[in-house]
Amino acid sequence: MARDMSIEDRQAIDRTLALQGHLFDRGELDRLEEIFTPEIVYDLSDVGAGTFEGLKAIRSGALRLGAGNPVAHHVTNTVITSHQDDLATVQSKGLIIMADGSVSSVTHFDTLRRDDSGWRISRRVIQAQRTPLGGLHLTHAGER
Repeated sequence: MARDMSIEDRQAIDRTLALQGHLFDRGELDRLEEIFTPEIVYDLSDVGAGTFEGLKAIRSGALRLGAGNPVAHHVTNTVITSHQDDLATVQSKGLIIMADGSVSSVTHFDTLRRDDSGWRISRRVIQAQRTPLGGLHLTHAGER
């Protein structure tokens, strides 16, 4: 259960998630091993960018996207949903700011693994937030 996790582990997970934005926004793609495991699966299919497997694929994908990358990634509302030994699942919200000033909201669904280097993301699924209330207002339109 997540509530039994040590404060040090919680802080390390928060740091890993926060560092992702700093590294991408500064273009420090040579440091991705500080936040991802070597076999990372990064699933961006919900936003139309496909799935990348491994550090090299993520670096290549980011470089290919070039100026289409966000200029700022912000992680917030981090919730550790479960953990067991050296594995944790985490949900967080993300705000992505583009060069034209547009802003998008996403949810990160992460699996992190702890090894000798610390906590690293081994799987990340990104889902876009496209409608208010997760669409609930659409199914209850008659109640307004």
